[in-house]
Amino acid sequence: MARTVRADAVCLGESMVTFLPTTPGPLAEVPAFERSIGGAESNVACTLARAGHPTRWVSRVGADGFGDHLVAAVAATGVDTAHVVRDPDRPTGVYFRTRGERATVSGERAAGEVAYYRAGSAASAMSPQTVGLAAADAGRVLHLTGITAALSRGCLDLLRTLTAPRPGRPTVAFDVNYRVGLWRSAAEARVLLDLARGCDLVFAGEDEAEAAWGVTGGPAAVRAALPEPAALVVKQGALGATAFGHGGAVHVPAPRVDVVAHVGAGDAFAAGYLSATLRGLSVRDRLRHGHLLAAAALTVPGDLAEPPAREHADRLAALPDDAWARLRLAPGWTAQETAVP
Repeated sequence: MARTVRADAVCLGESMVTFLPTTPGPLAEVPAFERSIGGAESNVACTLARAGHPTRWVSRVGADGFGDHLVAAVAATGVDTAHVVRDPDRPTGVYFRTRGERATVSGERAAGEVAYYRAGSAASAMSPQTVGLAAADAGRVLHLTGITAALSRGCLDLLRTLTAPRPGRPTVAFDVNYRVGLWRSAAEARVLLDLARGCDLVFAGEDEAEAAWGVTGGPAAVRAALPEPAALVVKQGALGATAFGHGGAVHVPAPRVDVVAHVGAGDAFAAGYLSATLRGLSVRDRLRHGHLLAAAALTVPGDLAEPPAREHADRLAALPDDAWARLRLAPGWTAQETAVP
């Protein structure tokens, strides 16, 4: 039996093998693909581990070559994968996408193709009966997303269990991650609002709130629809993000970024915010670290980016407001000291 030890964060959800085209163009015309990995929760886990936090990923994969690759790739970033179960009867999920596929609702409407092959996957068999609470509750923070809720009835039941009040429950962070293609209707996706209400920290895109719940009117309107969480972060794309908590609202604009691909930025933002939260930083600095790790993801073609060294990120997060407003981040910025104009 896998040993249960305390981690900074536990991330629970499906990860898949990702195939990225070697050349631009529609999927029907792309001649070859490069293999990678992707999944909202494992993206957050890998980024947190690379940022120096003991992190666990809880999931299920097939007892197949793709599952072997996925677990090895996640473990290579420093994530504890001892609680990833191999399913002999169900496959590991895979997906293909064109370059530039975004991670947000608005991007799904605007960007290229993505083809998922995840129906009946090993991860879709997650449920309260197949996932132990001890493994999920072994961190200071348990990170979940709305994607898991859409995979199966068992997965939805699991999220209801994990977000319900219980003795010894860790801080539960929930990224709404509304994906139009995973839900039969927006009405069905309103369950995400119910799940979010049971969490301690919620990440929601302003566009997601409108698409999934019909909430319009900006961050304050999203907070009015979600007053229960102790902390709510409303992501506003290039405009930045607004955090609501006991101290009121804090808005931090996003730095300018020379974007390579938008995929993975939301997951990286969540990881940056969680990392700063685990370190006890201020709300302003949590938002800035979220923006910085999102910028790292935006400046690479795949789902995962190497985060900047902690000292580098801390220096940028501590910039005066006027210097932060002038900040511009280009591909390769994480590997070198960033100049502020």
